[in-house]
Amino acid sequence: MRTIIELSEEQVEALAAICAGEGISRAEAVRRAVDAWLAQRRPATMDAAFGLWRGRVDSSDGYLAALRDEWP
Repeated sequence: MRTIIELSEEQVEALAAICAGEGISRAEAVRRAVDAWLAQRRPATMDAAFGLWRGRVDSSDGYLAALRDEWP
């Protein structure tokens, strides 16, 4: 997918210098940055869900049966 982003002149210059030093394109640098940003946030989402059912008195079987009963 292609996308357009707006960067300040300082950001473009810094990005160009880093890319030249590493021998990669700006597009590759942006892809790597997005991958790193996404990887940082994935564990937080999983951690937030951990233990979500702790303290519930109903069983998962009963819960699933109730969900299924909602469908005709």
